[in-house]
Amino acid sequence: MGNADYVYPSTNEYRQCAHPVAVPPPQPFFKSFKNSLKETFFPDDPLRQFKNKTPSRKFFLGLQYFLPILEWGPRYTFQFLKSDLISGITIASLAIPQGISYAKLANLPPILGLYSSFIPPLIYAMMGSSRDLAVGTVAVASLLIGSMLGDEVNATENPTLYLHLAFTATFFAGLLQASLGLLRVGFIVDFLSHATIVGFMGGAATVVILQQLKGVLGLQHFTQSTDISPSCALCFPRFMSGRESGVLGAVFLFFLLLSRYFSKRRPKFFWISAMAPLTTVILGSLLVYLTHAEKHGVDVIGNLKKGLNPPSFGDFVFTSPYLTTAVKTGMITGIIALAEGIAVGRSFAMFKHYNIDGNKEMVAIGTMNIVGSCFSCYLTTGPFSRSAVNFNAGCKTAMSNVVMAIAVMFTLLFLTPLFHYTPLVVLSAIIISAMLGLIDYEAAIHLWKVDKFDFVVCMGAYIGVVFASVEVGLVIAVAISVLRLLLFVARPKTFVLGNLPNSTIYRSVEQYPTTNDVPGILILQIDAPIYFANSSYLRERISRWIDEEEDKLKSTGETSLQYVIFNMSAVGNIDTSGISMLEEVKKITDRRGLKLVLANPGAEVMKKLNKSKFIETIGKEWIYLTVGEAVEACNYKLHTCKPDATNEDSQPWNNV
Repeated sequence: MGNADYVYPSTNEYRQCAHPVAVPPPQPFFKSFKNSLKETFFPDDPLRQFKNKTPSRKFFLGLQYFLPILEWGPRYTFQFLKSDLISGITIASLAIPQGISYAKLANLPPILGLYSSFIPPLIYAMMGSSRDLAVGTVAVASLLIGSMLGDEVNATENPTLYLHLAFTATFFAGLLQASLGLLRVGFIVDFLSHATIVGFMGGAATVVILQQLKGVLGLQHFTQSTDISPSCALCFPRFMSGRESGVLGAVFLFFLLLSRYFSKRRPKFFWISAMAPLTTVILGSLLVYLTHAEKHGVDVIGNLKKGLNPPSFGDFVFTSPYLTTAVKTGMITGIIALAEGIAVGRSFAMFKHYNIDGNKEMVAIGTMNIVGSCFSCYLTTGPFSRSAVNFNAGCKTAMSNVVMAIAVMFTLLFLTPLFHYTPLVVLSAIIISAMLGLIDYEAAIHLWKVDKFDFVVCMGAYIGVVFASVEVGLVIAVAISVLRLLLFVARPKTFVLGNLPNSTIYRSVEQYPTTNDVPGILILQIDAPIYFANSSYLRERISRWIDEEEDKLKSTGETSLQYVIFNMSAVGNIDTSGISMLEEVKKITDRRGLKLVLANPGAEVMKKLNKSKFIETIGKEWIYLTVGEAVEACNYKLHTCKPDATNEDSQPWNNV
């Protein structure tokens, strides 16, 4: 990098081009505190719609806020109904077999999968803000419930207690979800990053697939563990002994995968993939009924009792030692289900160019789980596969959930005996087919290409789930994500700026190798707020930058270092530890005969520097609006007087 050719302004010229850095006017503490709280908990300003409205209008708007059906319901048309009717029937054909399958995955009675596809969708249709979310049970949450409750209670030996614990866990999950929405602290869910969810979902899908080998191979006794080793150890020695079930499972799985592949290649035929699970249930049931295959080792569902959801609010378990297990299970599964539901809802809202309220979604999902737990339902949310079918089927509003619930209601009232001969291997094939879609290897490859650390987070979650447990994998992924966040805060980027040729623009010398050095001046940019967590690091790093710059100038014989300019445009805030760090750096530069200069400090930074008297310490004449003005001032000073001059006559810019 060569030295720039500078034309130094005269005193009068410089006074005209320089701009003062203002200290924002003081604000009352409570007003400032109120604004901070508002930005933290009410960034969407939900009360804006109530301004200048009559009391009756405010009451109705409040009802609309908590019950969005009152907003879109009056505008509902027959055209919308036709679209929602087709969508609802389509997702019902997927929800019925998946509901039965996922209930078995959670070690719960299959009928609970149908119960959970009846009441929760009705609640969500009234309270949810997404037009495309199709509510129902999900595989990962079902696996978590089966794993965490199974560690405490054996579902086979004590089915009643296990069932009651599942209702209790669902109640606490809903309570947590609704509370997060009402308290508007849903940003906690954001700690589950995209990389975390990709790895976690992929690992959980792998475990679920291995668990379903129980149904494919017709095993009567299977491990409750969710890691890979026991599943493999039990399955592979029995592979040949389950030939009948294995062949049947392989045929149905091939059919499901083929239909999904065809629908993916031909999006207009999405309904083929959506109808495939119900088709396999019908064909499997007919095959077993006609061939009496249950007498030859093919297990079937058996009797499913007819009727709508029985009440279960009297079955909650609030006694030790089971209460702790129910609360822990509810909190973990509730957060996972919430993250999935909101992520899916936002994804499809983006496609249709509308917004959903995250806090409102939390209240809706939480309420449907609280109500559902009182009527024999277990945890539900908005699964991606079902919502994708709903989206592709052309749904217009949440009424498609109502249509699906009505279809499930008719199934509960009249059609449950038809599932008696449904082979378990068909349910396993349905689950395996759905889980293969959750192993998103393309997303993992993309993470590797874009951000290696995100890839590590993803693989940490995947490996933890597969080789330890679902809980361990989740903890590993969140821990790595939080560690990365702490590293961003504790080790912010600092870099040297140079001058782009023939301009007054200053950019990183690493990003722009053609930039020119500014003789006698070191320009540093701090790329993060300055807090207690990074103040010590920044002090050491700045000292090292100064040492390196002085060594470089000595080796080349160029002008010695005279000024150190901090570009603080990216420093959004500073605390007392950060101010102490600046004071220490000021002392270090003074001892070395250097002058510290600040450029472009923000309003919050200037306010705190002013209150701490640091502006008086450094001198108002050494704070500039831009790096360009700071460089011009330093260059003028270098060519008119010594850098340590302090009298006013020798400092032409001291009135800036």
